[in-house]
Amino acid sequence: MATVDATTTESGGKGAAAAAPAPARGGFPGADLALRALLFAVTLAGLVVLATAKQTVLIPVPLLRTVLAMDAKFKDSPALIYLLVALCVTCLYSLLTALGSMRLISGSASAAKTVFLLLLLDVFYAAVMASATGSAGGVAWIGLKGNSHTRWAKICDTYGKFCRHIGASVFLGLVASIVLVLLAVLNAYSLYRRSR
Repeated sequence: MATVDATTTESGGKGAAAAAPAPARGGFPGADLALRALLFAVTLAGLVVLATAKQTVLIPVPLLRTVLAMDAKFKDSPALIYLLVALCVTCLYSLLTALGSMRLISGSASAAKTVFLLLLLDVFYAAVMASATGSAGGVAWIGLKGNSHTRWAKICDTYGKFCRHIGASVFLGLVASIVLVLLAVLNAYSLYRRSR
């Protein structure tokens, strides 16, 4: 009988050790790192395209019998400057958080705290990028279509290259916003898996 108890205790100990859950890693750190690399590429491309948005056009003035050189620069619009700053800050953020993501993969970081901090920052930067993209998109739309009610003339028929740059940077800002939302969802799912 003593051997049966020892066997039962011994096998129960093994069963208890086997039944104890392994520390949950949860999440998809490889996907997180890949999305952060994509975020860096998209924001850097949007930054370069927006910073090079400048065009000079010669406009004839019949009354003065002369031609004036008129510039269109992104610096002339506060909404486009806001988009430039948002792209710049988000680009830097993507680099810094890629380091945090690499620490998660290597296991040298406190996983739950790091994922929670990344989730909060991803939501914050998604909001910043979405608001900057929306405001710049509004300016771009007026440049493309004009507004007859306020007598704002469209300029994209004259400044075609400038408008293409602005449109491309607004599109890249929208892609960056979507990537940040995907990162937030990924980190929220990772926290959910850790809590189960």
